[in-house]
Amino acid sequence: MFPRALRDTRFITATVLVAATVVLVGQLLNPPQLVVAASGPGGDVTTVGSYFTYRDVGIIAVAACLLGASGTALLLDRRSDSSADPDRSRVATDGSSDGRGSDDLLETRRQEWEEQADELGTTERVVYEAVLDADGVRPQREIVDETDLSKATVSRTLDSLESKALVERKRRGTGNVVMLL
Repeated sequence: MFPRALRDTRFITATVLVAATVVLVGQLLNPPQLVVAASGPGGDVTTVGSYFTYRDVGIIAVAACLLGASGTALLLDRRSDSSADPDRSRVATDGSSDGRGSDDLLETRRQEWEEQADELGTTERVVYEAVLDADGVRPQREIVDETDLSKATVSRTLDSLESKALVERKRRGTGNVVMLL
């Protein structure tokens, strides 16, 4: 029903920001002048000065509030920054609504990961497959428990896998979560 640009709240917020700025600047730079005229034989018309009416003050207040609110909304809008959410899955979806596209993508990624595992040494393969068995994301302590390797061996092996850009560790509380790349 509405054009795509009008459905995007960032576009509407930016439009409100610009409009509020124009109104605010226009009102502040052009205050109405107060003219006093005296009637009678020596009557004179004099401009006393520039004063804002209550209506002008109301317009300025509303424009300033809209300017602040829209500016804050644009600054805090995190939709455009994909790295803003650290818990976001590393596997992207293709936008299909039934979820089958993401299953296909996960299966494709799994095949790539399995091919990668075949090229690794013994300890690296054990740790890599432990993460692979959890669909690519697993806490580091679970890897230690499952593989019966020491914490130091798992840590050194993960260092090696990270240097090869095969896994990534993210700090979560007191431990790490390991994700396949």
